[in-house]
Amino acid sequence: MVTFNKNYFASAVLIFIIEVLIALFMHDNFVRPYLGDVLVVILIYCFLKSFLKLPVLTVSVAVLLFAFGIEFLQFINIVETLNLESSKAARTVIGTSFSWIDLLTYVVGISIVIAAEKHLFNKEIKALSENV
Repeated sequence: MVTFNKNYFASAVLIFIIEVLIALFMHDNFVRPYLGDVLVVILIYCFLKSFLKLPVLTVSVAVLLFAFGIEFLQFINIVETLNLESSKAARTVIGTSFSWIDLLTYVVGISIVIAAEKHLFNKEIKALSENV
């Protein structure tokens, strides 16, 4: 179950660098708010797959639930509740504003992961094809 996959790790590092560049230099109305959220779930997926040999759907669902959980914490204003408003790290990692559209961007990101795993990397996703 625990392993190291250099391809997933390299992908995670590359996406992380892209996310940092987006955060530092993009101040638009599409790339930063939407594409960044699509990429963040792909980043988390790749990072987990770097170290865990688990099925695609298991990791995909776990990442999606995690992202939804973070969004829920934003909904209940957890940063303010924990008096972390002055912590730039907490505001960046957890976020401060809930958005329904973010939930959709996470679904899009995980859909890209599943499609890539199934079609580009020829991974079998039996549970997906059997339930559709």
